[in-house]
Amino acid sequence: MLFRSEAAPSQPKQAPSVSVSAGLAQALAKLGVQRSFGILGGAILPLFSALKVEGLRPVQFRHENGAVFAAIEYERAGGGPVVVFTTTGPGLTNALTGVAAARAEGSKLILISGATAPGRRRRHAFQSTSPSELAHRGLFTDGGWFDLAEFVDHPACLPAVMVRLQQGLKRVGPFVAHLCLPFGTQAAYLAQALRLPSVEEHVPMPSHESLQHCAQRLSNKRCVVWVGAGAQNQAAAVRAMIARIPQVRVMSSPRGMGVFAASDCRFLGVTGFGGHPRVFDELRRFRPECTLVLGSKLGEFTSFWDPRLVSDTMIHVDVDPSVFGAAYPQIDTLGVVTEVGAFARRIEVLLPPISRAIVVAAPAQPTLVPSGLAEAEEETIAPPASTFTEPDRPAPNARAQGPVRPGFLMDMIQHMVVEKTDIPISSEAGNAFVWATQRLSFDEPRRYRTSMGFGSMGHFAAGVVGTALATDGQAMAIVGDGAMLMTNEVPTALQLGARVIWVVLNDSRLGLVDDGMQGLGYEGGSLEIPETNFARYAESMGAHGFRVECESQLGPAIARALCTDGPAIIDVIVDRSVPAPFGDRNSSIADQSASNACGEPSGEQLP
Repeated sequence: MLFRSEAAPSQPKQAPSVSVSAGLAQALAKLGVQRSFGILGGAILPLFSALKVEGLRPVQFRHENGAVFAAIEYERAGGGPVVVFTTTGPGLTNALTGVAAARAEGSKLILISGATAPGRRRRHAFQSTSPSELAHRGLFTDGGWFDLAEFVDHPACLPAVMVRLQQGLKRVGPFVAHLCLPFGTQAAYLAQALRLPSVEEHVPMPSHESLQHCAQRLSNKRCVVWVGAGAQNQAAAVRAMIARIPQVRVMSSPRGMGVFAASDCRFLGVTGFGGHPRVFDELRRFRPECTLVLGSKLGEFTSFWDPRLVSDTMIHVDVDPSVFGAAYPQIDTLGVVTEVGAFARRIEVLLPPISRAIVVAAPAQPTLVPSGLAEAEEETIAPPASTFTEPDRPAPNARAQGPVRPGFLMDMIQHMVVEKTDIPISSEAGNAFVWATQRLSFDEPRRYRTSMGFGSMGHFAAGVVGTALATDGQAMAIVGDGAMLMTNEVPTALQLGARVIWVVLNDSRLGLVDDGMQGLGYEGGSLEIPETNFARYAESMGAHGFRVECESQLGPAIARALCTDGPAIIDVIVDRSVPAPFGDRNSSIADQSASNACGEPSGEQLP
């Protein structure tokens, strides 16, 4: 009997296996993520390795909060969303202050943490992390700390999670996500490669009738435009719209500085904490009939909810409808849910031709006559009374003796950094924020950053590293000694070669708290800080350090710092006898006490 040999049946070709970590990293790269910051731990090893292999350039920071702060500022400076990776337990919880700041700052951020393996839960595992053992509300479910929170316990869960993540990153406005993956899930293999649908950014847009109504108000009334942080990326559109409004003045929140040029004679000044008192005088003289708010929540440090800052009617433009009427419930408010740039571009088209040129007489400023309207009828409006900052002003005069006056320090930064470079500047919570906001002025957007929502100490002492990485250039942070001692990422900047300049207001105390206590009639105490030489601190790590003990030393120190290739600290001994100009902050604190003492609701519920 003859037997015929038969070929073995052909096997279907199998797609190459991809681990969950590799597939996740590849998908994140497609979503625009180029960087990852964090601190490595054993529970996150597979993911960390994949981030490195797939080109997401993981950077080791010194604290998880520092990594999140840097991620916020990287994204705010135009670098795109960042992945922050943490290990289990304290790795995750250490990052939560930064997460709260990210939400308050309107950032896009993806936190990926490790989790305890299923077989080790409820058995007192080291740094145990799971929904049952770290059961803080919102860590693993949407709507608490995060817009999207998923405990990814199996590879099959990941495709649906990635679709939701993509949708969140494509939407207008903030989006903070948390993915928590056990080690086994990270190392497991996907059944098939992750596929992401095509999702376009969706910008909500009001009706044509609503926009026409807004245009009519702006055309027929004396209008004040109040610009906030949400307008920082849309300065060109905002300025073009303002040029079409016949009777207009402009003011800004601290985070809105630079959206409209501070040197323009129509600019009234900065409102809120560390703002300009002249704003109230200018508004009283101008008598606005309509207030247009662009991209600001009008929170406490922007407005102190002062009724003198608003007119009887308001148009409020923001992507978050919950802000409408929150700060000023007594004002007739038209809320427009859209992005600031989209609003400005559409309103500019709807504004009718200006039938008469508005001449604003102001010292050292050209007459404002719109192009093509030289023959138009003119109406003179009372000019702003303030003397506005002129570019290229002379260097301030240094006094011969004593420590550095904070105002002199800011004037030197204005003269040497703001006016002669394009370096972005940020300011820390505390007196640094107050002095910088009041004394610095900007004609261009995206030059100044500060935190006004959550206001974490250490935010910019660490976050400035992210700014430098995103811009691939120098970045400056103005910080207090308390914040610098709390959280800084000088070693990280040194390892990366990031060109960061820290200007430390060194007065050996928590200055803002001390000044505030005394202003409220409380006796200060326990606010002193042992004297620290931050220049030597920098040099001990191999960074550049410059000690400034009198005003004549400041200019040379700034000049040398600007010429450095790596990180530098300018340690400035400031005159602590000069109180910071924090304006209505104490009144706001006192109002809380008075309100509660009278039995009025404070808006907070006791546990």
